[in-house]
Amino acid sequence: MTTTTRPSLAITATGLRKAYGDKTVLDGIDLAVPEGTVFSMLGPNGAGKTTAVKILSTLIKADGGDLRVGGHHLAADPQAVRSVIGVTGQFSAVDGLITGEENMLLMADLHHLSRREGRRAAAELLERFDLTEAAKKPAVTYSGGMKRRLDIAMTLVGRPRIIFLDEPTTGLDPRSRHNMWGIIRELVSDGVTVFLTTQYLEEADQLADRIAVLNEGKIAAEGTAEELKRLIPGGHVCLRFSDPAAYRSASLAVREATADNQSLSLRIPSDGTQRELRAILDWLDSEGIEADELTLHTPDLDDVFFALTSGTDHPAKQSAAQPTDHPAAQPKETVR
Repeated sequence: MTTTTRPSLAITATGLRKAYGDKTVLDGIDLAVPEGTVFSMLGPNGAGKTTAVKILSTLIKADGGDLRVGGHHLAADPQAVRSVIGVTGQFSAVDGLITGEENMLLMADLHHLSRREGRRAAAELLERFDLTEAAKKPAVTYSGGMKRRLDIAMTLVGRPRIIFLDEPTTGLDPRSRHNMWGIIRELVSDGVTVFLTTQYLEEADQLADRIAVLNEGKIAAEGTAEELKRLIPGGHVCLRFSDPAAYRSASLAVREATADNQSLSLRIPSDGTQRELRAILDWLDSEGIEADELTLHTPDLDDVFFALTSGTDHPAKQSAAQPTDHPAAQPKETVR
């Protein structure tokens, strides 16, 4: 008989609640984050993402809920929780008036490392994050990406098993953001658990093992990126024609297609599977119809986000049922 061992959980929350006055920020949410994974929380501004991070990292107290981090009960033993976590917020904790190395040594002192241990940890982490050449320079001279790397390096001085990254790539250019993704992947490969909040949907898609979409204080949906994408309708194949006669023939033959006479294109509902795409191509061949371009769109995390958080203060309030109304819904794959 084969038994399946469930992974140990780094973070659990049952019924997490937090309110400020009459405004409920977190309305009884449940979380379960396995060790050695990236768990990403998505949500519009004001959804409660940063509040969740502050509670789970002991910075503020919850109004209710059973919360455990690193195996320790948050309310009963917050100091034990602090001993196993690291936190990097939206705004860098780096002191710009001192050097990168001095920032690292200050963090080592806060973790009560000996002078020798502190210098060794600082040197190793500065090298790991490609900051050795800049170590003796004031941190105020660092670029945004360098400051973020130094911020995370400082977080790692205490060798935390769990790291909370609250929108860590906000304001970074695309190259620096991709570099940060590499750092996060390295951390997880070393067994670290990462709790990531972000508004960059591609970031969650690239990094997260599981994603929770937080909206108005509640978890609107949770799952892998692929599971979440399957929740949203709107997949389709678009056929474009240059020959009006071929376009008319295809329009008459495919009753379920949505026709656009101006662009000579047909949009056919599709779940994006290889079998269905092959069926469309076989049908075109059997009818002797030749499309000049075939594009395939499948729902992505943008569609999920817009559908689950519509009506919030996010600048894009489109439903995923209207996939062509925002840039994220443009075709992802083209076959000519």
